[in-house]
Amino acid sequence: MSGLQLFWFVLIGILFSGFFFLEGFDFGVGMSTKTLAFNEEEENQVIATIGPVWDGNEVWLVTAGGAMFASFPFWYASLFSGYYLILLLILVGLIIRGVSFEFRGKSQKHKSLWTWTLAIGSFMVPFFFGILFTSLIQGMPIDANGDMMATFTDYINPLSLVGAIALTLLSYLHGMNYLALKTTGPVRTKAKNHAQALYWVLYAGLALFSILLYFNTDFFENNFMLTTAFLVVMVALTVIANVALNRHKELLAFIASGFTIIALVALLFTGLFPRVMISSISPEYDILIQNATSTPYTLRIMSMVSLTILPFVLGYIAWSYYIFRGRIRHDEPMEEHY
Repeated sequence: MSGLQLFWFVLIGILFSGFFFLEGFDFGVGMSTKTLAFNEEEENQVIATIGPVWDGNEVWLVTAGGAMFASFPFWYASLFSGYYLILLLILVGLIIRGVSFEFRGKSQKHKSLWTWTLAIGSFMVPFFFGILFTSLIQGMPIDANGDMMATFTDYINPLSLVGAIALTLLSYLHGMNYLALKTTGPVRTKAKNHAQALYWVLYAGLALFSILLYFNTDFFENNFMLTTAFLVVMVALTVIANVALNRHKELLAFIASGFTIIALVALLFTGLFPRVMISSISPEYDILIQNATSTPYTLRIMSMVSLTILPFVLGYIAWSYYIFRGRIRHDEPMEEHY
C-alpha cells in the first residue's frame, strides 16, 4: 500500500467526519422542530439557528462522494451499487429537508406540512447512514468480482438497527447542544433538559452497540487496540458533553458531542482498514485499499489540487460561522435570519 493510497483513505474519513460533525447538528435541529418546539414561534427560532449554514454543511457529503469516486473507483462502484436503495432513501431525506427550508417560508397555509417534512428528512438521513455504515462493517455478500448480492436481513438486522438509532440519537443530542449554545429563552432551556435526559439513553445504546459489534463482526481482529481505544474515547466524550451541559458550558458540550461523532467515524474506518469493503462470503473477496484505488498519477494530481484548495475552503467555513456566531433570541423577528 502506497502513502497516497493511505492518504486518500484517511482523507475520505476526514470528509465524512466533517459532514457528520457539521451536518449532524443540522439533523438534530431539524428533528427538534417536532420534538422540542411547541409553537410556530419556537419552530422559527429553532430553524433560524441553522438557516445560514445548513446548505454549506451538505457540501462535505458531496465532496466525500466525489473523492471516493475519483480515488477509489472500485470501492465507489461496489458501495453505491450494493447500497442503491439505502442511498436512495438518504437522497430522498436530503431532498425533502432541503426543499422544506425554501417552501416553509413561502407558504403560510402549508407551513406545518413543511415543518414535518423537515423533521422527517432530518431523521431519515442519519438513520439510513447508520444502517449503511453498520452493515458495511458487519460484512456483506460480496463475490470475487466485487458485486454485492444482499438480502433484506443483510441490511436490516439487530446490529445495523442499533447502529442507526445510535447515530440518529448522537445527531439529535448534537443538535440539542447546538440549540443550547445558539438560542435564548424557553428553547434553550428545553434543549438542555432534553439532552440531559437522553444522555442516559445514549449510554445504554453505546453499551449495547459495543456488545453487538464485538459478537457479530470480525471488526476488532485487525486493529483491536485502536478500535477499542476509539470506543473508550466515544464514551469519555459523551460523559464530558453531559457534564459540561449540566455545568452550563454549552460550547464545550457542543464540541464534545461533535467529536463523539468523529470518534465513531474513526472507529468505523479503523475497523475497515486495510479493507474498504468486507465480504461475508470469504475474506479472499474483501476489497482492499491497495486494490481499489485509481492510478498513482491520478492520486498525485488529486492530492496537489486538494491540498491547494482545502485551506481556502476551511477558511471560508470558519469565517461564515464567525459571522453568524451570535445567539438567536426568542424575542426578536426571525425572518432576518433566513
